[in-house]
Amino acid sequence: MAKKKAEEVVEMSVEDKLRALYELQTVDSSIDKIRILRGELPLEVEDLEDEVAGLETRIKNFEGEVEKLQESVSKKNNEITESQGLIKKYEEQQKNVRNNREYDSLSKEIEYQTLEIELAEKRKKEFSAEMDGKNKLIADSQGVLDERKGDLNTKKEELDEIIADTQKEEENLAKHSEEIMKKIEPRLLTAYQKIRNNARNGLAVVTVQRDACGGCFNKIPPQRQLDIRSRKKVIVCEYCGRILVDFDRDEQTEE
Repeated sequence: MAKKKAEEVVEMSVEDKLRALYELQTVDSSIDKIRILRGELPLEVEDLEDEVAGLETRIKNFEGEVEKLQESVSKKNNEITESQGLIKKYEEQQKNVRNNREYDSLSKEIEYQTLEIELAEKRKKEFSAEMDGKNKLIADSQGVLDERKGDLNTKKEELDEIIADTQKEEENLAKHSEEIMKKIEPRLLTAYQKIRNNARNGLAVVTVQRDACGGCFNKIPPQRQLDIRSRKKVIVCEYCGRILVDFDRDEQTEE
């Protein structure tokens, strides 16, 4: 059975080979269009997902810094309360001192605790100002995050819709492409795939359009055009190396 199939491939006329290549190109180009349609979307979705993750990490870090600042403020409040308690205690002790030396010693302690309170209050203001700055950064980042999440949801919905609309079509086209490839001899198929991989637009088989190559648009001499129309041999563009065919002429005539 395998031998019979191999013989069928060998016995194909040049015209049939060219027609199979042209049909394969048409199907593969349709697959390319579907992939191009959603081609940028997966990258956009991925970029947005990375940006959202980055913003969430940034906000989390800011929130951690705010929490530490709040702890620092609480610590200073405790220090102030402790100093106030000591001042009250020293003031009470001053009422029962036995000499000026004890009174002066307690006065110095009160002065020291008063300075500690002033320093703690100053640090509290600094921490509070820093917290205000961090909270503003959190609010700004949250605004950007909400916007990016909205963009991400929109892009995901768009991508899911395109995939849902085109997945079945792409699968059918891919299956058709495989069926056509089975008809083409390996040497030609390898050449086709090599040209297609090297071509920026994925075109390995092109038609003659306005006396020029449909791939690179360089002019084709009249005699060469006659050779292409005769379909007696595989002819490639001398400029870009694409395979040249004229099957669209038949389609236009039939219309």
